[in-house]
Amino acid sequence: MQINTLLTSLRLHGMERSWQSLRETKQHHELSLPDGLELMLQAEEEDRTNRRFERLRKNARFRYQASIEELYLDPSRGIDKSLISELAKGDYIARGESVLVSGASGCGKSFLASALGHHACAQGYKVAYYNLQKLFIRTKMARLDGSIYQFFEKTAKTDLLIIDDFGLAHFDRQQRLDMMEMIEDRHGKKSTIIASQLPVTNWYDVINEEVIADAILDRLIHSSYRIELKGENLRKKR
Repeated sequence: MQINTLLTSLRLHGMERSWQSLRETKQHHELSLPDGLELMLQAEEEDRTNRRFERLRKNARFRYQASIEELYLDPSRGIDKSLISELAKGDYIARGESVLVSGASGCGKSFLASALGHHACAQGYKVAYYNLQKLFIRTKMARLDGSIYQFFEKTAKTDLLIIDDFGLAHFDRQQRLDMMEMIEDRHGKKSTIIASQLPVTNWYDVINEEVIADAILDRLIHSSYRIELKGENLRKKR
């Protein structure tokens, strides 16, 4: 009983559950000390990994609870299976590269972005998921309460920033500047996924100012993976 108490007080929850299981199955009598300790340490490592994933997933606030395994990898939809396998490695995040996803409404852009984000959380990366208009509301509120610099600093440190529903409305002057600030802070350092109903060639019109549009898109496009989804509305299909 003292072992359980010590494991609890030390917050070694994975080891505590493993020890309890070993005692209930009487295996603790059959294992050598090194073998038993190895099992308990493995259980602790797995428990910490799972708890970190749940914390990262919750903080990211994904639109969908999705996974790479659930993706509908049909080439006719414009999804290259080898590209998804490459992105699943997570190297694009370490290199600070972008992923630009475009396609009509309902074709699975948000689900794909969420799946990549979930996978990044499982790999231990910090992820933030925003609908673009809600992101701009967040920056507006942060400017009003004086926390805008802290918000930009937090966003700049996020390993993977996912911006969904890009292009539903034209940017105003402050939104252009805020977007430029976030993209500039992340360029070459942190990864960004942008999902939009519009093809990338139309993003200039949405940003609505040539010089800033050039600056933003230059930082996104030249070090990016492109996914152009096709096919019928998956929501109607379901």
